[in-house]
Amino acid sequence: MTVKERIKSKNEIFEKKNAKAFFESFAFFALGFLMSIGNAVGGIQPFGISLIAVSKNKNILFSFIGAVLGYLTRGLDASFARYFAGVVIALIGAIASSVFELYERPSFPITIAFLAVFASGFVMDFRMQSIYTAYIVTLGEALLGCGGAFFFYKSTNCAFKRIRFGALPFYDICCIVISFSVMLMNLSYFTVQGICPARAIAIAALLFTLRLGNTKFGIAFAISGGFAFSIAEKGDLFILGALAFSYLLSSVFFDYSALASGIAFLCSIGFFCISSKSSIALSFFIEAVVGVLIFLLAPSKLNRKIESLGEKSIPSDSSLRQSLVLKLRFASSAMASVSESVEQVREKINEIARKESETAKKNMSREEYINKEIILEKTNQIRMVASDQFFSIADMLEELAFEYDEAETFDSAACEKIRALLGEYNIYPKNVSVIEDKYSRMRVEILTDAPCIKLENPVFQEEIGKICSRYFERGRITSFKDENMLSFFERPSYRLSVGFAQHSAEGELCGDTVKIINDYKGHCILIISDGMGKGSRAALDGAMGAGLIAKLINAGFGFNSALKIVNCALLVKSNDESLATLDIANIDLFTGKCEFFKAGAPASYIIKNRSLTKCELSSMPAGILRGVEFAKKSAVLSPGDCIALMSDGIGDLDESWLEDVLLSNNDFTSPQKANCILDEAIKKSQNNKTDDMSIIYAKLERN
Repeated sequence: MTVKERIKSKNEIFEKKNAKAFFESFAFFALGFLMSIGNAVGGIQPFGISLIAVSKNKNILFSFIGAVLGYLTRGLDASFARYFAGVVIALIGAIASSVFELYERPSFPITIAFLAVFASGFVMDFRMQSIYTAYIVTLGEALLGCGGAFFFYKSTNCAFKRIRFGALPFYDICCIVISFSVMLMNLSYFTVQGICPARAIAIAALLFTLRLGNTKFGIAFAISGGFAFSIAEKGDLFILGALAFSYLLSSVFFDYSALASGIAFLCSIGFFCISSKSSIALSFFIEAVVGVLIFLLAPSKLNRKIESLGEKSIPSDSSLRQSLVLKLRFASSAMASVSESVEQVREKINEIARKESETAKKNMSREEYINKEIILEKTNQIRMVASDQFFSIADMLEELAFEYDEAETFDSAACEKIRALLGEYNIYPKNVSVIEDKYSRMRVEILTDAPCIKLENPVFQEEIGKICSRYFERGRITSFKDENMLSFFERPSYRLSVGFAQHSAEGELCGDTVKIINDYKGHCILIISDGMGKGSRAALDGAMGAGLIAKLINAGFGFNSALKIVNCALLVKSNDESLATLDIANIDLFTGKCEFFKAGAPASYIIKNRSLTKCELSSMPAGILRGVEFAKKSAVLSPGDCIALMSDGIGDLDESWLEDVLLSNNDFTSPQKANCILDEAIKKSQNNKTDDMSIIYAKLERN
């Protein structure tokens, strides 16, 4: 990326941040104004003060200004002076809350709201020598302000960042709905010829929740909104009953059609209006008609958008997921216990065998004794391998449990749509899963016994992408016996341009093995395994190390548990010493994060902005000792950054020429660059004893 492009990118980010900050500030200003203009029963107005008390940082000032302007609409009288004093007290408390970082405790801003409303009201009542009922009203208003602050606090601090609205706990949804209803209550004081636009819009919004498919949210909105409108109309509670019952009735008829639902809603509202004999009954019925018309005449594009939001908002089946996680962790614990038991048995058998060998030593020749010791040692190693493999399986099960535990949502609505899509092609899956992980990355897994030819239909990728509103990579088919698993993974932000080159120091077989794999979860994994020595024996060890770890990673093993199994396999492969280094780079193609894993491998290099960073880690190769672990290091790559992995045939040469080659020829493609580095390495080693050489050169690019 050029300097000009980086500056442009930074400017765009800065502009987006400014726009977001402006919108947030304006929202708090507008809310401060709206929360201060309406009257609850008895003319009380505590909610502007409540909003200031729960505001933080720069939003405190904007909510303060909005609230002051809202209270000014009452006129410059004693009531304004009282509320202005309360606003100032709330402002001081909110600033103190931000300065001393007390905002994380909800009790503090809620207490501020109570004290601000009560103190200002108490002083006013005392100066005016009011009777005791005025003090009771002041206390009630303070409690109302305290309650408002509680709901405002919960609404502004619920988990909106990664959890969609419909997936929030019902507790949080109720807090948001109540806060929204308070705003509607204040807006209801704006009328046109006795008709309240806010109530008409609220009725339309209430009916639109039927398209979301979330009746719990709709019922909460009907009750809360109805109560708020009733308070605004000085206790005319027929609005509450009318909205709640009419919504329930309309939800019953919505399965037939939207028109039937709207008619049912209007009939119910009409019944309540006639029965109530309220002065606002006619106005309320007209408002209901306007709301129903908005609902029925809304464009189909808007309806589809609302319906899609509802589909995505279906919460995951957490009980099923937690049950699966629990079983996997139980199995992991059981495998670890088996491993410990095997280890204890191995030590006991080894102790007995040693004693028997020492006893029989007198009756054996030296050659027989040595052979027996070799057999005992190899048998002991096999038992150690069995113990380590049980531990590795325990690690894998724990990693699977962690993966499912971290999954954010299981989209059951999308699953049903995918089933219907497959049914059109006479494919009837045994199971469909649409999983979104904690990073909001989605994958679709379809298990079926349909032939692979049917599953390779390219229309599936496009149609499934439309259902899930994502772009997916080409489907991956995994077969086992008579079953096939078709998996779609979300297309990542970046791709990796990879080139590699190799040179054999002895014969045609190279002792290094190169593997480049994609785990189809947004990671590209580069592997170099260098077997001990040269020729066929080194090639066997290198191929065994790289091949095994690649298969294990693809099967779902973590890097450390996979290394343990590779280490065990090399330990028991032959009577001779057998080892292999492992050099791995794991690149996250969504974020650019790169993790290096080294087991006895030489240094790797990161080329970023024409500068070089050396990644050198001390570690042991696999196949020497038990308990070998990777040395790890991570870095973050940007588009245009490159990495180079190499075996010690190149890494052991002089570094100065290598750094020059890595920083030169920036116009080369990755394969050209890999060949260029290898050619230079061969030239530099002409007069020296050479080793097998391998190089992987990769460049991160935008997808």
